[in-house]
Amino acid sequence: MTRYGPMFGPDVTFLGVDRCALDDPASYADADVVIVGAPFDGGTSHRPGTRFGPSAIRQACYLPHDGSRPSLALRVDALRDLRVYDAGDVEMFSGDIERSLSSLEAAVFAVARSGAIPVVLGGDHSIALPDATGVARHHGLGRVSLVHFDAHADTGDVEFGSLHGHGQPMRRLIESGAVRGDRFLQIGLRGYWPGPDVLQWMAAQRMRSYEMTELVARGLDTCLSEAFDIAVDECEGVFLSVDVDVVDPGMAPGTGTPEPGGLTSRQLLDAVRRCCYELPVVGVDVVEVAPPYDHADITAYLGSRVVLEALSAIARRRRDADGGPPWDPTQPLLHGR
Repeated sequence: MTRYGPMFGPDVTFLGVDRCALDDPASYADADVVIVGAPFDGGTSHRPGTRFGPSAIRQACYLPHDGSRPSLALRVDALRDLRVYDAGDVEMFSGDIERSLSSLEAAVFAVARSGAIPVVLGGDHSIALPDATGVARHHGLGRVSLVHFDAHADTGDVEFGSLHGHGQPMRRLIESGAVRGDRFLQIGLRGYWPGPDVLQWMAAQRMRSYEMTELVARGLDTCLSEAFDIAVDECEGVFLSVDVDVVDPGMAPGTGTPEPGGLTSRQLLDAVRRCCYELPVVGVDVVEVAPPYDHADITAYLGSRVVLEALSAIARRRRDADGGPPWDPTQPLLHGR
């Protein structure tokens, strides 16, 4: 697991945070968060290009890459209040999916074992299998729930003759025992896949999937609160997996399988903030950013902000747990300043 650096693009870190090398535990011994790139699109069933996602997410910001990002909403600077490192990319050859996923699982497990939170930049959604498995190996198989934002259930079985691909990781996670089916919460599903046989399998696993019609009818906040109650029941931590295609392609066009009718980017950022502020998040991945289809870097910017929102909420949760006044989202920006 020697630091590979970049597979695609310049060797830059996420917004200028310090580098580390996964084969040198001393280089991230004091880390709260380690960012790992997973430049892989060998599991893509439609449009490829997510191999360029990690590089795009790392670079997508108009502000200086100085390792500092104060959050106006949460009143923290996650890149300074937390010790955040970037381990570079894991070498993932798209022509060998099994080797690539195995390498990523080893990298994520190394980060989780160190006590840091792994934040993985994808890559297509097939990487969720090694990401969540690597975290669960440390915290306990079946002891980590999964909150999954996506337009698609990703619970297919054999696709194109393979057990692995970006439409199948959630089934593999449940079948392996890494994540319990009844602690699997999916938010934002819509469209015309999967079919009845896959939905029947999902129901048998006692998965909870919130389709967009239900989210609109009941309200996103209500559904999130319900999902959070399930996520923390009998589980030691929560893994958050964010597929940018959960957002309507009008706001996130740079993705491989766009599905109209999704969340707004504002809704996703607010939901990610809630997840990481209210839940004991022990791992995160952000997937399916495909720069070749991205207009004006819209989707890359969203992916970058998802990461920042998650880190800022984790930093604020820790500050509040240390005895500070709890965060009040109704507080005016300049209150007390």
